[in-house]
Amino acid sequence: MRDLVPILKAYDIRGVVPDELDDETVQAIGWAAAHVLADGRGALVVGHDMRPTSPGLAEAFADGVTAAGVDVVMAGLTSTDQLYYASGALGLPGAMFTASHNPARYNGIKLCRAGAAPVGYDTGLAEIKALIDGGVDSPVAARGRVSHRDTLGDYAAHLHGLVDLGDGRPLTVVVDAGNGMAGHTVPAVLSRPGLTVFPLYFELDGTFPNHEANPIDPANLVDLQAAVREHGADLGLAFDGDADRCFVVDERGEPVSPSALTALIAVRELARAPGSSVVHNLITSKAVPEIVAEHGGTPVRTRVGHSLIKQTMAETGAVFGGEHSGHFYFRDFWRADSGMLAALHTLAALRAGSAPLSQLLAPYERYAASGEINSTVDDAEAVTSRVEEAFGKAPDVTTDRLDGLTVEFTGTPMWWFNLRPSNTEPLLRLNVEGADGAVMERVRDDVLRVVRGSGEGAA
Repeated sequence: MRDLVPILKAYDIRGVVPDELDDETVQAIGWAAAHVLADGRGALVVGHDMRPTSPGLAEAFADGVTAAGVDVVMAGLTSTDQLYYASGALGLPGAMFTASHNPARYNGIKLCRAGAAPVGYDTGLAEIKALIDGGVDSPVAARGRVSHRDTLGDYAAHLHGLVDLGDGRPLTVVVDAGNGMAGHTVPAVLSRPGLTVFPLYFELDGTFPNHEANPIDPANLVDLQAAVREHGADLGLAFDGDADRCFVVDERGEPVSPSALTALIAVRELARAPGSSVVHNLITSKAVPEIVAEHGGTPVRTRVGHSLIKQTMAETGAVFGGEHSGHFYFRDFWRADSGMLAALHTLAALRAGSAPLSQLLAPYERYAASGEINSTVDDAEAVTSRVEEAFGKAPDVTTDRLDGLTVEFTGTPMWWFNLRPSNTEPLLRLNVEGADGAVMERVRDDVLRVVRGSGEGAA
């Protein structure tokens, strides 16, 4: 069996097949997951994406689960948020086989407890590892049974019950599925009166023959942008490989900031649940907490990461949560993330008025952002401390270490930046926002000079 240490990540299991992740390893993980997530009884629901290795790995996992005496509900081809739906609606823990946006040679497992509650390293993965390390040898009186259940139609109906597209103006939408699972779910969800959908790369193909299924990279939006302009569409939607993240381009083909979408959806959810909390991670735009407060909500700032967002939503009863990475979380979707729900909110807001998307979102795009900039470093903590020394002692500057280092200038003109280490690579990730483009660029360049060892600058 393969070594588990390299494939156990903060929020999921992920590795190269078969070098790091093979049938034997996955079978052992299934056996341990049955004990940790199902307590050796009941059932688990299992779904998989379109990668060539996914069906076989899902079968191997099911073998491990049933060997522990636990039943398996095989959901077949699903998006990750469709698997979360199944976990929530059926009240079962779940396993989703996907490596999201990673290249074709990768695969992985996203696990959840009943009700789509998140499982990360500290909330189940370490326990699974410990069980496997102790030996997979507990006999049971009877193996579990395997049944099959298609949840696509029920999933689509549930989403439509959460977001009513209404009877507003007709819209033309280009959707780039990136040969990922949106090619499976979009026809079921967006085949609605008043929507004309132009599909791009809907063929399910886990070798990703057209481009990576990673829309956070601008290079992977080029085809969508061109198609929006060609068709004169009202907007474009792009999904990652397992379709749990959604990115948007406006009618001009210009990318929309995920922070602007976070603010838009927050306003809509607060209209439905006045006075609620809204969770945002610390690299979303400063506009997000401002807009949440302006609409009577309570903004709650948290670290980056879906398990942390979901935990904070549970603790605060938040109605919604958003991350600048394109993950959007909904209280009424078991606090799970759903790119499709974010898309439906965007479409519903656009249908309700007459303005183009760029004008609709203009009030939510108040500041200039750098996007995430990576720097390779030998000692992340030493470099971070050097940056804190250079910037943190200036007048009207506050700092915190909630997640990496955040430095904020509270005077005029406004700026802030966050510098945090990667969990898996020798990188520091920098995000900068300023009152305008010139301010942002000045701060960005000053910080990068310190990070990369070519200056002492202070903004």
